[in-house]
Amino acid sequence: MDTWLIYLLAAIGLSMSPGPNGLLALTHGALHGQRKALFTIAGGVLGFVVVIALSLFGIGALLKTSLIWLQAMKWIGGAYLVWLGIQVWRSPPVGVELAGTAEPRSAGSLFRQGALSAMTNPKGILFFAAFLPQFIDPQRSLGVQFVVMAVTFAVIEAATECLIASMAGRIAPWLRRVGRRFNQACGGVFVAIGVALPLRG
Repeated sequence: MDTWLIYLLAAIGLSMSPGPNGLLALTHGALHGQRKALFTIAGGVLGFVVVIALSLFGIGALLKTSLIWLQAMKWIGGAYLVWLGIQVWRSPPVGVELAGTAEPRSAGSLFRQGALSAMTNPKGILFFAAFLPQFIDPQRSLGVQFVVMAVTFAVIEAATECLIASMAGRIAPWLRRVGRRFNQACGGVFVAIGVALPLRG
């Protein structure tokens, strides 16, 4: 339970950090409405589940061969999370310009864009490759761990993006106003996680 709670906190931090899928939900919510944006969000969540599966089963198979790999991946992953946190801390505020109207888009088109945004984002792939080894227990079922991790992240990501899409008109100006402090808070979370997790037994 304590491991899951730490994972939950980290997943919330990741979902709230400015990224391609969050910005996509924001713009689609403003341009196409909250209902249409749900297809974008569903595609993004599915994309993240695919990335989590590839990361967890690929890394999990490697970690089963040696506990040395587990320790190495934890420290490498922790270092990456610290580096990512510093990059997020130093990044400028997200600039989001929202137009009032847009050409109608099909549900399938929005879904595909959300899925591709999640699955082709190299930062997201690298993040999960660094992130998941901190929580994998090679002695337990990878299938069960995948279901817990994927469902947890999917629920948090969907809830966060739905909130963003529903409040698109208010969130965009807010991000431009306090975006730098928001980035610093998210970056601080990643640095703390990157330092703390490899030190856990």
